[in-house]
Amino acid sequence: MRHRFKGRRFNRSASHRKAMFKNMANALIKHEQIVTTLPKAKDLRSVVEKLITLGKRQDLHARRQAMSQLQDMGMTRKLFDVLAERYKDRQGGYTRVLKAGFRYGDSAPMAVIELVDRDEDARGQDSGPVHVEEEELEGAMPAAI
Repeated sequence: MRHRFKGRRFNRSASHRKAMFKNMANALIKHEQIVTTLPKAKDLRSVVEKLITLGKRQDLHARRQAMSQLQDMGMTRKLFDVLAERYKDRQGGYTRVLKAGFRYGDSAPMAVIELVDRDEDARGQDSGPVHVEEEELEGAMPAAI
């Protein structure tokens, strides 16, 4: 029996779980909507809600606590400047988990976790490799290739 054990293990070590939730929290703050498995989304919800509550405190100690958890200055800045301002009148419930069917390979239940009242333009923002237009490449490359 697992009495008084909080959270799921996800068949990972404690450091791997911590790193996974740090990366997922950064992605959720950056894009304001991510797709993951349902159990991960449900556990990520508590991590992100605590971070947004830290952001609403607006003091140096809260900023340092958020920075120690996120380890990304840009996302910490967005948390305190944008998200804290957006949710200043809301008393919790900053995220929403929506079921999104099953994954093709292993039939794992998938979910979309998103911030309530999210910014639609933040989705997919500078994710993945940057593609340079072909016209810009032609001007930069030497002709004898």
